[in-house]
Amino acid sequence: MIFVLPRSGDMGVNMNLKFTVTGEELSDILLNIAPVRPVFIWGAPGIGKSALIQKFADDVGMECVSLLGSQLAPEDIIGIPQIKGEVSQFIPPKMIARKEPYVLFLDELNACSQEVQKAFYSLIYERRIGEYYLPEGSVVVGAGNRSQDSAIVKTMSSALINRMFHVQLITDPNQWLNWAYINELHPWVIDYITQRPDHLFSEPPKTEEPYSTPRSWHALSDGLKSYNAGVKNVPEKILRVLAFGSVSSAHAGSFLAFVKQLAHKDLLGEIIRGEAKFPAAPEQRDVLYFVAQSFRAKLLMELPKDKQSLGTNMQGFVHRAKAMIKELSHLNLELAQMVVSSDDGKILPDWFMVEIVRDLPRLVKNEK
Repeated sequence: MIFVLPRSGDMGVNMNLKFTVTGEELSDILLNIAPVRPVFIWGAPGIGKSALIQKFADDVGMECVSLLGSQLAPEDIIGIPQIKGEVSQFIPPKMIARKEPYVLFLDELNACSQEVQKAFYSLIYERRIGEYYLPEGSVVVGAGNRSQDSAIVKTMSSALINRMFHVQLITDPNQWLNWAYINELHPWVIDYITQRPDHLFSEPPKTEEPYSTPRSWHALSDGLKSYNAGVKNVPEKILRVLAFGSVSSAHAGSFLAFVKQLAHKDLLGEIIRGEAKFPAAPEQRDVLYFVAQSFRAKLLMELPKDKQSLGTNMQGFVHRAKAMIKELSHLNLELAQMVVSSDDGKILPDWFMVEIVRDLPRLVKNEK
């Protein structure tokens, strides 16, 4: 895999690399690249950069020492001068000056002032501060957010950018779910993201409000576990406070609908198998909306781009999916339209849409 640095005129906090990596791919890159070249990880807040660095340190059997760039002054890196005879010598900070090799994690590196960034030059490039060198085998890793993440960021100098190898981290729902199982997150959160993997992450909003990230779903899980949700009855108001205080409002509403229909946990699967119908009662509208969203997410995830790739089982699913869309259109035309064409920027395969136009002209006509 090739990672492309931007042209010098594009360098700064708005770096977007041509290729992205998942958590597992990043771990492999760190094992191979970090011992010989400092690595800088770009990514949105809350997607697990710090946790992956800690895991990397654990995997290689070294201590992880984290420095938060936004809270550092130059002297926190280069130390303070001390007179020795007729000369002065900088004494490096205790956090950095260690005898055993370790992983030095420079978090929020692009939130530093220019003076602090300059103090990092020799540490990043030569693994030294003044006359002190990091122990042989030590690793330096940096991380930061992008300007589009609405985070506190400053322009990084081209000299600092050029001293590091850059990767852009993205979330991978399957990998996160594996982690969530191992770390015993609340089953409601695990089951919800299993059904709605597209809700694991949402782009940071321009306004000051919660949004969805792996970290915020973890926070919601902690809140649910603190109330023993699922073991005793938790008031609906508390559930709303927990959900809307952790993740985006759209995802929080959908999550509450999911919780409400836990008595019919596999409702979508039952509808696909023909064992159940879409909920039609007015008081179940939020459940119907959740099932319709889940249905769209399943179509986006499972339908191949090329119709020739359809296997026998998938052909059966396609026929059933078209029948379900027709059933939903009779029940709620707006939700049926949402299933085939939403404003989320994600598009169902062309061949499937052609069949929808052919078999369900009423739906498509009304959609236009």
